Amino acid sequence: MATAAAANTDSTTSRSESESESDTAAVNGTQNPPRSLQPARKIALITGITGQDGSYLTEFLLNKGYEVHGLIRRSSNFNTQRINHIYIDPHNAHKARMKLHYADLSDASSLRRWLDTIQPDEVYNLAAQSHVAVSFEIPDYTADVVATGALRLLEAVRSHVSASGRSHIKYYQAGSSEMFGSTPPPQSETTPFHPRSPYAASKCAAHWYTVNYREAYGLFACNGILFNHESPRRGENFVTRKITRAASRDWGFAGDYVEAMWLMLQQEKPDDYVVATEDSHTVEEFLAVAFGYVGLNWRDHVVIDKRYFRPAEVDNLKGDASKAKKVLGWKPRVGFEQLVKMMVDEDIELAKREKVLVDAGYMDAQQQP
Repeated sequence: MATAAAANTDSTTSRSESESESDTAAVNGTQNPPRSLQPARKIALITGITGQDGSYLTEFLLNKGYEVHGLIRRSSNFNTQRINHIYIDPHNAHKARMKLHYADLSDASSLRRWLDTIQPDEVYNLAAQSHVAVSFEIPDYTADVVATGALRLLEAVRSHVSASGRSHIKYYQAGSSEMFGSTPPPQSETTPFHPRSPYAASKCAAHWYTVNYREAYGLFACNGILFNHESPRRGENFVTRKITRAASRDWGFAGDYVEAMWLMLQQEKPDDYVVATEDSHTVEEFLAVAFGYVGLNWRDHVVIDKRYFRPAEVDNLKGDASKAKKVLGWKPRVGFEQLVKMMVDEDIELAKREKVLVDAGYMDAQQQP
């Protein structure tokens, strides 16, 4: 899987395939124009394609008719489970519109090489060491990937545009509500940042690098400041997945938020946008809905482990997304309770599948979360 996914697509088309398409068109009484005359697909390049947001964005863009390229890091373990359901062997050139390539935000040469090779119309930088608590333990790495990694990608885009003249390229930088930190809510595009973690500080740097490249070089570069967005695809070491797997933030559905990313790059002028539901809930409320959905009282099942406390916490995040609603025409579709129940349903199905493996002796129940 990983080897095939990273392989370059064979772009050759056999004559028999072309003839077959022409024959089909003739039988149906229609005449398809030659591929060379058909409108070219838009091409998107996504870093962090194997993550929660990357997988939803890939689905969204494929449904829009895009060709999607994702940059992935080399790993001994398979980490493509979130996109396996849309993966097609790249050797099947006419069906595989998603292709994966090895690269890393810490390797500037790989970023420039794939930009030159793929020649994307849109670049989405979603990759990050995105675990806030872990960023206190590995601050150097977090800053290198989240902050300097964004700078490397911006510079790769700038130098690619300068060398190729492809000035229509558009760039999206994934920001985070964590950048606001201890600044009181509601938080909008004009609210001052007060980051409370190495991760948040690194995201602030990436934000301002993006603004700088937009102003200094005229790049079409946008920042999306996304408040907490969750889904059944969220990693189990994040707070919302710990809640649902065992059983005040502005929480929305990741599938809704990727549409806002795309909309930012469809505007005439680049800008920065807060993306949020404008409705905040405490972790206790999240617990009450999740456990209540399956007829349980969370107080009978939840244990507080101080090891998961951060050295500096963010107390209250609630976004003001009025600009995104007005300019982009965006609004969330999935409400808070629907989101929580969606995640619980997925975890119940996962638990059923795991039980089959445990009962068959293929999995140790004591090692499961």
